[in-house]
Amino acid sequence: MTNVARAGGSGAAAVTFAGDLFKGLIPVLVARTVLGAVPVALAQVGFAAFAGAIASIFLGFKGGRGVATSLGVWLGLAPVPIFIALGLFVAILAVGRMVSLASLGAAVSLPATVAATHCARPYVLLAIVMSALVVLRHRENIGRLLRGEERRIGGSWGG
Repeated sequence: MTNVARAGGSGAAAVTFAGDLFKGLIPVLVARTVLGAVPVALAQVGFAAFAGAIASIFLGFKGGRGVATSLGVWLGLAPVPIFIALGLFVAILAVGRMVSLASLGAAVSLPATVAATHCARPYVLLAIVMSALVVLRHRENIGRLLRGEERRIGGSWGG
């Protein structure tokens, strides 16, 4: 979404964010309706939606970082831990003004928040796997962060 914002503006970024969020949320809600509250099945559906976002077969197994799709998945699976991680995201973004750093902070916090809120064991495993993949997808950003070259947001995207 951040790259879309830099290239196409905030309107395009908002549409991308909504699409990515619903890409994670809708499959989980449909599965919950069809399958019931079966944690293993819901975790598998959530992972499939997330994996499709970061490695789309339609894009030659390329894709985004998975952060917005992860938000959608977790809104459908377990909203309390994702709201905690989202709060951390907002706090880091407010202080550091770097979307990548905020995304990494939220991703790294997710497994602990899922475990601390006593979610089902398949959800804890899913949080660990998804968080690891989000961090992996951010490896270029991590390099720029370490070199002090990561872009900050300000009055405009890419400031």
